[in-house]
Amino acid sequence: MIYAVAGASGQLGQLVLPELVAQVGAANVVALVRNPAKLADLAATGVTVRAFDYDAADPAALAGVDRLLLISANEVGKRSAQHQAVIDAAKAAGVGLIAYTSILHAPTSTIGLAGEHRDTEAALAASGVPHILLRNGWYNENYTGSLAPSIEHGAIIGAAGEGRISSASRADLAAGAVAALVSGAAGDVYELAGDESYTMAEFAGHVARIAGKPVAYVNMTQAEYAAALKGVGLPDWLADMLANSSYATSHDQLFDDSRSLSRLVGRPTTPIAVTIAVALA
Repeated sequence: MIYAVAGASGQLGQLVLPELVAQVGAANVVALVRNPAKLADLAATGVTVRAFDYDAADPAALAGVDRLLLISANEVGKRSAQHQAVIDAAKAAGVGLIAYTSILHAPTSTIGLAGEHRDTEAALAASGVPHILLRNGWYNENYTGSLAPSIEHGAIIGAAGEGRISSASRADLAAGAVAALVSGAAGDVYELAGDESYTMAEFAGHVARIAGKPVAYVNMTQAEYAAALKGVGLPDWLADMLANSSYATSHDQLFDDSRSLSRLVGRPTTPIAVTIAVALA
């Protein structure tokens, strides 16, 4: 059985690859990446590294692949077309199964980013290629990348209200992707989120405790939050996207208590406080 990972050099892909190699062996793994030079070290271990571009997906790069992990692209606004190209290439190459990293509760999600994921889920259904849907919640790391200024100013801002967030670490979701890719069956749908949930006020409390400094959560309207993000230099499209996601959180769009991820990987997910501690270490 040959397993391929598309988007192998990204942040999630780089965590998926060693986990996959550990389970199935390097000789059975194909890493698909726009620039193969990025994974030269991996190629030296026996993993096959092939050039692959979501914008011009070549079926030849998928020759011999039995199961493909399609990690969603990161170019917002282009992803529906990019994912369609990969699905078409996989079908042409005779790939037996595609596992796709979608978004939590994709069919009903009000998060703006969910639209392209719904498009991709529909494309998979229309393709006739057997597939698995990995509906990922947010990464813990989404919330810990900019803690320094928050601690400096004593405030974390957002529009999430009292909404609860069931995030998991990127490593947790990488492990889930590998487990589903190796052992899952066509038609499986996984809502993948952390075991624990928290509000942004509770998140700020964890940060304050671990940093040893006062930090509070300041809630804003969606428009106020978008304006604040633009005020610190974020591009308009990115600020609007983040504000939309934060506001959707206030309606529990990132909450899930199914514990499907921990069952899939056979261990508890990483608590947000652990990820905060690692980020501040």
